[in-house]
Amino acid sequence: MNSRTVLVERRGPVGWIRLNRPEVLNALNADLVVELDEALTELELDKDIRVLVITGTGRAFCAGGDLGSFSGGLSDDAMNTFLRRAAGSLEHIPQVDKPVIAALNGVTAAGGLEIALACDVVVAKRSVRIGDAHVNFGLIPGAGGAVRLARVVGPMRAKYLSFTGKLFPAEQFLEWGVVSEVVDDDVFEDRVQELALEISEKSPLVLAATKRLIDDSLEQSTATALRAERQAMYAHFDSDDLKEGLTAFAEKRKPNYTGR
Repeated sequence: MNSRTVLVERRGPVGWIRLNRPEVLNALNADLVVELDEALTELELDKDIRVLVITGTGRAFCAGGDLGSFSGGLSDDAMNTFLRRAAGSLEHIPQVDKPVIAALNGVTAAGGLEIALACDVVVAKRSVRIGDAHVNFGLIPGAGGAVRLARVVGPMRAKYLSFTGKLFPAEQFLEWGVVSEVVDDDVFEDRVQELALEISEKSPLVLAATKRLIDDSLEQSTATALRAERQAMYAHFDSDDLKEGLTAFAEKRKPNYTGR
């Protein structure tokens, strides 16, 4: 797939999804959210791809929704369709069984922040500024800008970010737990690929199960989440990947996981 608004590139076991509307800071429109969903499906089904990366072209990761397409107002059918598709695409990200890295190459605001919050790991350029800018345009977040943000940074900080619409340096979001790693601009993509390759060497079964356990635990009591964790562990006992991991340890070599 190589479309106008989303580009897909395979770098070994790492699939890169690049938002590609640099002239409008990769703002989300109807075409982009559909193509993002298609790119996720394409790489999700590719057995040779073990880790996904979402990034942007140019000086932005994503500045949010394309306000030019909102002129019809909230009652406009096209607008409602866009919102449903955008929410669906962002909900697709945490449902992917493979790790998804958000690589914030530039300004990340509103819908861009919502994309990042839906991912598993967030790596940002040191120069990047990030925030929830919905309020600046009279908009209410519709794809995690309130809910996921509050669960990561806490309700008081989420309200501050949502009420002010301010953008902050990547280092601040690292401190707040939204960003996993901040990288110097000149080595940014190399470091993201390096991290993705490191993760790709782990057992796909373990990565998928751990992702699901962590995400599900946010909605469960501690006791329920611990039971689910133990059940997942027991179910994993007969896997080839566990046998390979233990054998590689005994033989003092690097494991070669097959996802079985």
